[in-house]
Amino acid sequence: MDNAAELMLQLEDSPSKAEKQEQSPDDGDKAEMPGQPANSKDKPNSKDKPPQSHTLRWETLGKQFVEYEQLAPFLIPEEQQRRLLDFLPLFLKAWEQSAGVIVFPNMQLLASEVSKLLTKEIKRTLNGKPAEEARLALEQLLQQKGEGEDGHLLLKSVYLLSQTDLRTMWNIIGSGLPAALMQCLYLFFTFPLKKTSDGDTSEDDPQTQEMLVKIMLNMYREEQGVEELLAADKLQSLIIATASLWDQCSHSWKVPTGRVLRTISKAQTKTSIVYLQAVDCIKIAIQNLFKVADTLPACDVCEAASIVLCFVKDSYPISSALLTEFENNDGYQLLLKILLRCEGLQQNEGEPYLEEILDMLTCLTTCGKSELKVSGNIVHPQLPHFNFEWTRSSGMTVKNLQAFQVLQSIFQKSNNQYLCERILAAISTIWAWDTVNFFLLEWTLQPINQFIDIIHFKPYPVQVQFFRLVESIVLDLSYVPHEILKKVQYLIKENIVPFCTLTALRCLLTMTKKDLLLSDIFRDSGLLGLLLALLRKQAKILRKSAGTHLPGLEEGTEKELNAVMLKMVAALTVRSVRNTVVLKDYGMVPYIKIFLDDECYRSATLSILEQLSVINYEEYMSIIIGALCSSTQGELHLKLDLLKSLLRILESPKSHSAFRTCSGFNGLLSLLSDMEGALQDPPSGLWTSVGQNSILELVFYTLQGITAALHLDPVNSSFFQRNGFFEKMAEDLGSLGCFWTQGEYQISLSLEKTRTFAEFLDAAFCSSEPFPMWLKNCIWILNFLDHMVKGTLHLESYFKERKPEMGEASRDDQEGPQAQEEHPVAFKRPGNKSPTSAFRVCRNPEKWEMGDYAIVHPGAVCVMVKLLPKLYKDGHSQLSQEIQCAVVDHIQSLVKSEKNRQVMCGAGLLSTIITCCEDAFRSESHPLHLPLTRVFEKLASQAIEPNVLRQFLWLGGSPPLPFRPSTKKTEVLSCQGSDSASTAWNEGSEEDMVDNKTDPQTVVPVSSSPWVSRGSALALQTAMSLISMTSPRNFQLRNTALAPSFVEFDMSIEGYGCLYLPTLATIMGPSAEKSVSGGIGIGTRMFPPSSGLTLSCWFLVSKFGLVHSSHPLRFLTVVRHMSRTEQEFVCFSVSFFPQDLSLVISTEEVEFQPLDIMEPEDEVLNSDPFPGQVQFGCGKLLVTGQWHHLTVTVAKEAKKNCIVSAYINGQMLGSAKMQYLQPLPGSCISMEPSSFIDVYGYIATPRIWKQKSSLTWRLGPTYLFEEAISVETMEVINKLGPQYCSNFQAVQLQGEDQYSNHNPTSLVAEEKISFGINAMCSSLTTVQDIKSFYNEVDGRLIAKEIGINSRDSSTLIFLAKNIAGHLSGSLRTIGSIAVGQYGVRVFQSSPAATSLNFIGGPAILLGVIAMACDDHTMYAAVKVLSSILNSSPMSEKLMRHMHGYQLLAYLLKMKTQLLNNRILQLIFSLVGTAEFGLESSVIKNYSAFQYVLCNFELWMKAPENLDLALFSHLVEILQSSRDGCQNAAVAYQVQMVPKLIFLFNDPEISNSRITVACTILSHLLQGYFNTRDVLRIGLFLVYTLKPSSVDENHICLDGVAEVPNEALSQTSGRTIWLRNQLLKMLLDVMRSDKLHLSSE
Repeated sequence: MDNAAELMLQLEDSPSKAEKQEQSPDDGDKAEMPGQPANSKDKPNSKDKPPQSHTLRWETLGKQFVEYEQLAPFLIPEEQQRRLLDFLPLFLKAWEQSAGVIVFPNMQLLASEVSKLLTKEIKRTLNGKPAEEARLALEQLLQQKGEGEDGHLLLKSVYLLSQTDLRTMWNIIGSGLPAALMQCLYLFFTFPLKKTSDGDTSEDDPQTQEMLVKIMLNMYREEQGVEELLAADKLQSLIIATASLWDQCSHSWKVPTGRVLRTISKAQTKTSIVYLQAVDCIKIAIQNLFKVADTLPACDVCEAASIVLCFVKDSYPISSALLTEFENNDGYQLLLKILLRCEGLQQNEGEPYLEEILDMLTCLTTCGKSELKVSGNIVHPQLPHFNFEWTRSSGMTVKNLQAFQVLQSIFQKSNNQYLCERILAAISTIWAWDTVNFFLLEWTLQPINQFIDIIHFKPYPVQVQFFRLVESIVLDLSYVPHEILKKVQYLIKENIVPFCTLTALRCLLTMTKKDLLLSDIFRDSGLLGLLLALLRKQAKILRKSAGTHLPGLEEGTEKELNAVMLKMVAALTVRSVRNTVVLKDYGMVPYIKIFLDDECYRSATLSILEQLSVINYEEYMSIIIGALCSSTQGELHLKLDLLKSLLRILESPKSHSAFRTCSGFNGLLSLLSDMEGALQDPPSGLWTSVGQNSILELVFYTLQGITAALHLDPVNSSFFQRNGFFEKMAEDLGSLGCFWTQGEYQISLSLEKTRTFAEFLDAAFCSSEPFPMWLKNCIWILNFLDHMVKGTLHLESYFKERKPEMGEASRDDQEGPQAQEEHPVAFKRPGNKSPTSAFRVCRNPEKWEMGDYAIVHPGAVCVMVKLLPKLYKDGHSQLSQEIQCAVVDHIQSLVKSEKNRQVMCGAGLLSTIITCCEDAFRSESHPLHLPLTRVFEKLASQAIEPNVLRQFLWLGGSPPLPFRPSTKKTEVLSCQGSDSASTAWNEGSEEDMVDNKTDPQTVVPVSSSPWVSRGSALALQTAMSLISMTSPRNFQLRNTALAPSFVEFDMSIEGYGCLYLPTLATIMGPSAEKSVSGGIGIGTRMFPPSSGLTLSCWFLVSKFGLVHSSHPLRFLTVVRHMSRTEQEFVCFSVSFFPQDLSLVISTEEVEFQPLDIMEPEDEVLNSDPFPGQVQFGCGKLLVTGQWHHLTVTVAKEAKKNCIVSAYINGQMLGSAKMQYLQPLPGSCISMEPSSFIDVYGYIATPRIWKQKSSLTWRLGPTYLFEEAISVETMEVINKLGPQYCSNFQAVQLQGEDQYSNHNPTSLVAEEKISFGINAMCSSLTTVQDIKSFYNEVDGRLIAKEIGINSRDSSTLIFLAKNIAGHLSGSLRTIGSIAVGQYGVRVFQSSPAATSLNFIGGPAILLGVIAMACDDHTMYAAVKVLSSILNSSPMSEKLMRHMHGYQLLAYLLKMKTQLLNNRILQLIFSLVGTAEFGLESSVIKNYSAFQYVLCNFELWMKAPENLDLALFSHLVEILQSSRDGCQNAAVAYQVQMVPKLIFLFNDPEISNSRITVACTILSHLLQGYFNTRDVLRIGLFLVYTLKPSSVDENHICLDGVAEVPNEALSQTSGRTIWLRNQLLKMLLDVMRSDKLHLSSE
């Protein structure tokens, strides 16, 4: 049996649709297990123990039947029959009452007896009667006419017994009943009942009919039943009768007969097939069907033919005889004739039988004796995953082409939709059985190929299904049918029926998306050219008929066809550069642009243009930007679609340059300009017809496009900032209509509570709070800007289009834009229903929480500040001020981190705040005054331009404008998280070093106190602001209090980032060309230096990397390379390794190669007695967040050795001997005359050593000297601090003046400075500028290192110039280049303390002191002066230059009553003697010490006994064991002794003060003993001697010490007491063992 036969058996298992329709609901019984009665599903299982009464009943019945069996042989037949008939009612009653629980041992014998009796009765009834009488007699026999009817009783008994078990069924079959019942069925079917006298046809008893059919179905399902059936001749008769008498037969018996015959068909045996063949059953049936095929109704013919065809199909798995007979007698022609007659059937009429015939016909296609022999070639190219294996066969291949030809002929001849659809489904099924079938059919009958020629005649649904079938060849079979595709293409070209053309195009479109190969095939076949020609023609028509309309239906089909053609071209160009080039070469770009205007073509048109961008970004950008700029105000959807397309292209970084050069930024900003007044409330003009949601969406996508173009593109970011586009954006957004443009004066209101910016977003869009529309729009735009600040706006998707329901559209149209504008945008919150709107917001509210974001686009913050004053509207003053405060508070949160503050300083936020928020600074009562001041102070502590600082100070001092209305004095708004100086100046000087946080509500504007003048209030405000700006934000040593300009290296983003130093030196061979050398200067700089070298650098570690992935701090790596060789070698490196806190200095020659292939260090053989690498432990000297000074000296000794020493902050880490740098790189021992060695360097991590880590560190001023500097020089450099930015040629330390012995000196010879790098001396440039300004060589080297073209003129490069470049000496590097787009950040520091020097410096601060009228103001003014003088060397020099200390002393003397102990402590700090253990208490500021601290007249008149506190402090610093002598020497220089002696002449000086003064004199003389001071004291002692006329012995000294105010006169005892005190002091000095003699 072949596989086709197996298929037949499988199909038999599931009844056909026709059979299912014929089956009655009771057919479910057939599925029950043998041995169970009908409807036994709800009854107990027969295996269960039956109830007692049932058991007794069955036992009784069993005994009765045993008696019958025993007596039966001895009884006459009539008696035997009578006894059996008497037994059966009892049996049936027991069956019914026992609920199916049967305990009857002789079931099979009973079934045999009953079946034989029923057979006998049927034969008796039929015997000798004509057919019609026999039929009537049978009916009377089997129908239930009364209780005692024998035939019905027997039938019911057999019916029940036939449903028990299989053995019982066999006994029934063996009784001869199958043949008898077949004879009955034949009579019932062929002889319908006659009409009665009433004219009605009597009906068969349905119960009897059902029992009869069920018995037959159960018997004929078994092969034995079919074998028994053949004994009678009625099977052939019945089959022939169905074929010839279908229209004359009994109507009620048609369906049962069909069911019985189909059951017999499925149970056919070899014998039954031989029988049917012998009697020519199929032949006669076909002949009869031919006769009636034209006369009978089509559905009847189908029903009759399906029965015959069942026998043919079901017999094939056993024998092909009946199929052969069917074929030989023109069976296929019969089927074709019948099926074509079905063309006129109504829908669903005869459908089950028609479908059954088609299914069986489809199955017959696989029935054949042998595989088809065909020859065909696979045409290439084919899809890569197409695999055609001709040798393998599933057994389900097509073998019977005659059967398939019937299907093919019907499709070709019929236009009936149902027939055609079923045939196409059949073909699809055949292909699914085995993919080979497609090829077998196409290489023989070519059905699909032929169908294409006629498909346009078929109904539209058939066309759609056909082309889906063609699609499946490519999609499911993965085969490209080239011949079929050519015919489809010809069909498209001819365009006979537009709908057919449209469907064919859609088919090809679906195929094209399958694989890129199809794009090439359709190009080579000419389809692409054909489509382009058609589109060109349509574009011309569109251009000419602009504004006119075609008739509706034609227009619809034509538009759809154009749209699909555009989609097809778009699909052909996707990822196919060749096809895009073809399109461009055809000159189609201008024509494609025409389709942009129509919305139905736009999507595909944009897709084509986007593909065009792959080969030419500039052309795409010019088209899109041009279309945006030329679009009218009302074409919002066009603009939105263009912007969305633009966003897709801007995802590629390569497109950013084209966007910039095609005026993309101008184009997008012009969109905002065109929307002037669009968001007015209520809308006016053109905008009344447009919903505000659409306008807001357009604003969003415009800003998104700008953000996308700026994203990770430093060139565009710089271009946008430099050309003032942020200012233009602010202006355009401000004119949208929602922002208030009339500059009204704000009325200050008291706000009890303030909401955050995030809460405003929530309140405005997620609650029922009635916010005005203009404010909602403002908040929405500010939210866009906030995401732009963070660089995430282009990733957001706020607007989701939601298609309105069918019923909503008309209502929306009627309500107009006002209805839409009620809720233009709504946040989608969990649990909340979004308001009805055209768009929904996709937004996670958790993102609203403020965090430490990195500011990506600082210019957007400036835009927010510019819009800030425009948020105020007269009618909503309370709400306006609340949102203003929320925005400022949000901006304040953005600048929490130091990095963000520095970024914002570079973007000019300070200037923007001063310019746009002038009113807030003018009035202390303005609600934004305090929060804006805090933001300003935070930023000014990092960097501020002098003119901006001047403007800030001037605004604070400007009088209130006269025309402004008076406002109520209110509490200052609470803005949480802001820095405040209000407590910083109330604490001791120790706390001054930290950034105190406080609640600004505790600060009440001083101007509200009537007893304080405006000048003092201004002084206090100015002083407080300056304190906040100038106080260090964290702990730093005195010389590093002001942060320097720096370069920051962050290894967390890319894992690398460095400064590249090109051409540190070039070693030239004797005959080498001079043009190969870069750098600046004349002459060759030797390397390695002959005497040694020194690296000096300032650095700060913000964050160390994790220990397991530790990334070293590479302070300097020197690499060299010899020409004509490939390998580069590291010859000198200084690195810090965080994992073991060690500094490693190496002079080994190591190949410069990636980390993963670098050789382990222990493998390098070293024959030198000294190591090539040394390591010094740093211990706990390195503290994160503090500036450190590293010095590494390499002093060359004889031969090849050197001594290396390392210092951090002047403290030696260690010293060791090691190898010195070898003369030539690598293993070279000599160099050719024409070759050269290029030496270059890296600071931090170059790309080749890329390694991600959380390490972040900053580099301050860095120098390389070509000599080993002395320890003294190193200490001076350390004292100069990181703010120093020169070349050490005229050095003077802070605080040194005319009393110091240090004259400006040169620390390092000019020619010995190789380079000096300071971020302060830096600029942005390009490769072209470097080449033109410096030299070609360095330009090429830099371009190679950065990875850009050497002719690039747009990419901005950070160049920190070599600050030693102008000094005399040989060749030097031009400076350092930043390498690493995201790992390197540069900040040029210019804090307020520095900028103040350019607008008056200390003079301003002295002016503030002069304005002070209370002790608070006085303290604040002195504090800021002390802070600035301590931190800024330039301020300190200016102070001395203008004799500021003398002025300070004068001002303090003028305001003596305002002095207090805290101010005195500030003076101690200014002098340098009150550092509280942070440093030594040595006097640093000689001028402050001389003119302020030693001005004893000033302090003697001060309140709070400040003079005693001063004297106590002087005693402390003079008796210090460490610094006392040095301080005494300074005191001698400022002539402290004469000043103290002069105090003794004061008649009001108390004795206690004299005692302390004598103690000071004692320490002064012990610390710096000199004859001049001793002579001065001696002269005063002589002055105290009495005249000769006075006898001192008679003067009483008792109580002199207790009389404080006794005049110092020659007649008083106090003079003698004073002389004694001085003499005692001298005696103590002479006795002291700690006497230090002066140099005199």
